[in-house]
Formats: sequence, C-alpha cells, structure tokens
Amino acid sequence: QVQLVESGGGLVQVGGSLRLSCAASGSIFSIYLMGWYRQAPGKQRELVAAVTSGGSTNYADSVKGRFTISRDNAKNTVYLQMNSLKPEDGAVYYCNAFDPTHRADYWGQGTQVTVSS
Repeated sequence: QVQLVESGGGLVQVGGSLRLSCAASGSIFSIYLMGWYRQAPGKQRELVAAVTSGGSTNYADSVKGRFTISRDNAKNTVYLQMNSLKPEDGAVYYCNAFDPTHRADYWGQGTQVTVSS
C-alpha cells in the first residue's frame, strides 16, 4: 500500500507562486508514474502534469511554461512548482502515483490552492 501526503497549498495572489510537495511511502517510488491533478468546484478532475520514472514530463496546455513538475527519488517526493498563478488555477490539487508493476493507482488527500485577484 502506498500513502501520498501533499503539502504546500494555500492562498496566493494572482501572479504569485506556490510549490506543492507530495511525499510517498514505499520503497519502489522510483518506478512510479507520478502526476498532479486538480479539481475545481463543479468541474471534472484534470491532469495538470506528470513525470515518468525516467524523468520525462508532460503538462496540460493551460499550465505549460508556468508549472514545473519534478521528482526526487531519494526523498520519495514529487513537486509541482507553480508560477504566474491565475484565478483559474484555483482548485484542490491531488497527487497521484501509478505503480506499473501492479497496475495500481494511489491518490493523496488533496491540497487546496486559492488564487485571489
């Protein structure tokens, strides 16, 4: 069983920055596909960014050039650096881990990001 604990959310003004962290339990973190998703009120959960075990990344078009996902396998942690935040970035952000060996999906509890204008 993998547990994911997010941190770093909060209230920020438009144009500001936040860094989210997601710490994972488990000894095979390095093989997981890690991702950040977000869900705003009344909307579906959407992928924001993902990083493979090899470090390849992909981003939603809406955050390209502003957000950066990274991982530190030694610390079992994935990060999401969010810059130039916009009101529409406000949402609950969820960390996701996919274990390709067992084809298992894990989710964190979510962290709220609020962007004030």
